[in-house]
Amino acid sequence: MKSGKFKRILITIAVMTLCMFSFSAIYAAPVEIPNIGISVTPAKAPKDVAATIQILLLLTVLTLAPAILMLMTSFTRIVIVLSFLRQALGSQQIPPNQIVIGLALFMTFFIMKPVGQEIYDKAWLPYNDSKITLEKGIDEALKPVRKFMFKQTREKDLALFIFLSKSARPKNQNDVPTTVLIPAFIISELKTAFTVGFLIYVPFLIIDMVVASVLMSMGMMMLPPVMISLPFKILLFILVDGWHLIARALIVSF
Repeated sequence: MKSGKFKRILITIAVMTLCMFSFSAIYAAPVEIPNIGISVTPAKAPKDVAATIQILLLLTVLTLAPAILMLMTSFTRIVIVLSFLRQALGSQQIPPNQIVIGLALFMTFFIMKPVGQEIYDKAWLPYNDSKITLEKGIDEALKPVRKFMFKQTREKDLALFIFLSKSARPKNQNDVPTTVLIPAFIISELKTAFTVGFLIYVPFLIIDMVVASVLMSMGMMMLPPVMISLPFKILLFILVDGWHLIARALIVSF
């Protein structure tokens, strides 16, 4: 027994020694550290300056992409109407914010698909084939977006921002600056979204008033009316196929 125990101790010491020598050999091996550097050299030709400016413009556009998506497309109206719907139902966080924003985003892609296709055909493809310059490509890309915004912008809002900008009275739509069109389009979308939201709110408000009146007449003043009216509002919304009607009304409105 003692000899067997002594052998096990020797084997253990040998294994530990071997491991120590292996680790020391690994750590003793030279480790190559890469040299990473960023250098700035002066431009030697006008093409270098143009390329740098294009990169800066691209980074600027990518930074403003969320604002462009929200404020120059149908996203604003859709997300506001869906938020009004959730408030009218009184369902707190159902559906969650992620679902509301995701639905609004994909409905925006669906509505803006013709505009995107026109930009791709008339701006991106010619520019990619070197048939037009970058400036011409940007102008061609703005045309379908401006056309979409003009259809949804009220003349009253457009006239307001033309007056505030102290610009000359435009003869046609081409004379309207994009910096004037965008804020006019945004407040027009806000008004339309609030109008649709109000129309959605009315039937659910009537249900709340009826339930509150019934509870008051029964003397159940301590019972929250919202707790009783919520199932009725959800039932009404399901019976009329509310999601189908809301989606259809939003898409047709554009």
